[in-house]
Amino acid sequence: MPNGEYLRYVALGDSQTEGLGDGDDTVGLRGWADRLAEHLAAVNPGLRYANLAVRGRTAGQVRAEQLGPALALSPDLATVVAGVNDLLKPRFNAAEVAGHLEEMFAVLTAAGTHVVTMTFPDVGKIAPLARPIRSRVFDLNTRIRAAAARQGIAVAETGRQAVATDPRLWSTDRLHASPLGHERIAAAVAHAIHLPGSSEAWTLPLPPQAVAAGWQAAGAEVRWAAAFLGPWLGRRLRGQSSGDGRTAKRSQLLPMTAMPAPPANSAQRESS
Repeated sequence: MPNGEYLRYVALGDSQTEGLGDGDDTVGLRGWADRLAEHLAAVNPGLRYANLAVRGRTAGQVRAEQLGPALALSPDLATVVAGVNDLLKPRFNAAEVAGHLEEMFAVLTAAGTHVVTMTFPDVGKIAPLARPIRSRVFDLNTRIRAAAARQGIAVAETGRQAVATDPRLWSTDRLHASPLGHERIAAAVAHAIHLPGSSEAWTLPLPPQAVAAGWQAAGAEVRWAAAFLGPWLGRRLRGQSSGDGRTAKRSQLLPMTAMPAPPANSAQRESS
């Protein structure tokens, strides 16, 4: 769409798109999709925005639960970002995950929607204990790029920029972006759709910071595993998800001046 003239934006996805890491369930979550909607509204004051994302959802669940409602809203812009929860499962099938994503790309595009997706950064540089799944991330990114090319949709290449793995762009759980990270993601998507006023500035590195000593870094890994990795694995072993019983925070297209209150089913924030 020329000059970023979007009036109906719908976001589909999981916890990152819902906004975890940027706000909380008491005051409400903001997140990169909300921030992108703010950028869009600055260009198009009549913008209406819906966010159907729910934490814990896999790509297949996003397709099954969110694609239909998204189509019913007749968006002229949609972001489709999912797959991280699939990456973390014991059994991961990159082709299957990419297939769910491409189906969403194709169906939305056929309905006249401009679709944008993104690639994922190297998790091994964000959380060293996650290095065993780096190959999964690289495989999925390659498939996302190929699917996007086939369907003619835009890709925000957060997976290729070194700044994306800067720890300051990630919250303490290392699974969700920090407020600064969410703002960088929003800027990346704005640039991918050539929104007026956007630029490549989101790729610029942050100022240098002191590097932790080896023993300090090792201690941080132990604390992270105890506080976040352990509980996450426990939920998966029990067949639970942080998204159980949750609904979308913004299921209808609303003006940016009408931000909904935190959902009544909110609970203490959990990972992905």
